[in-house]
Amino acid sequence: MKTGIIVAMEKELKQLRPLFPENQVILQQSGIGKVNAALQALEMIRQYKPDIIVSSGCAGGNGDDINIQDVVVSAQLAYHDVYCGEAIGHSVYGQVQGLPPRFEAAPELLDKALALNKQLTGIKIHPGLIVTGDWFVDTKEKMREIIGHFPEAKAVDMESAAIAQTCYIFQVPFISFRVISDIPLRDTHASQYHDFWNTTAEKSFKVTKSFIESL
Repeated sequence: MKTGIIVAMEKELKQLRPLFPENQVILQQSGIGKVNAALQALEMIRQYKPDIIVSSGCAGGNGDDINIQDVVVSAQLAYHDVYCGEAIGHSVYGQVQGLPPRFEAAPELLDKALALNKQLTGIKIHPGLIVTGDWFVDTKEKMREIIGHFPEAKAVDMESAAIAQTCYIFQVPFISFRVISDIPLRDTHASQYHDFWNTTAEKSFKVTKSFIESL
């Protein structure tokens, strides 16, 4: 099976590159944000024709059961900064007109991801909704705005739904793993995010390695 992994940032690439031999996976960095992520996914699909694509990176977390270093795996994905309204046809908040309201992870990949809860110790893996937008959430006010539309969201990031949309269009199975680097509703000015990279990031990305090994 040919597997592609997309990360947004160099610091994420540095965490994952030592975990994979270069001939084992296609590991590429997209840059931050929806457009960069979608372009990288498209380029990967056209150049390498992977059987699956995995997004791996960090995200802000939401929910009483979510803590820093937990991993959210995408059961569903949507945009938190898209609204087409009703004037040109009915669509729900977060939906690009003509596309599904939410992108679903490939069921067989989600099952394999959740099976890791029984194999790994010290890391919790939560299935749930990941919402994506071009906004680094560093205030409680912004997070409250987002979860006002998506109260069930487990994670907020800047790339996953854009990769999911590209994979949906080109019919490539997709799943996203997001390590929780901060909890915006429990934080001030992203201090948890900076502490995460300084102290705890390394072992969290091993979930992605274990997932790839299970395929």
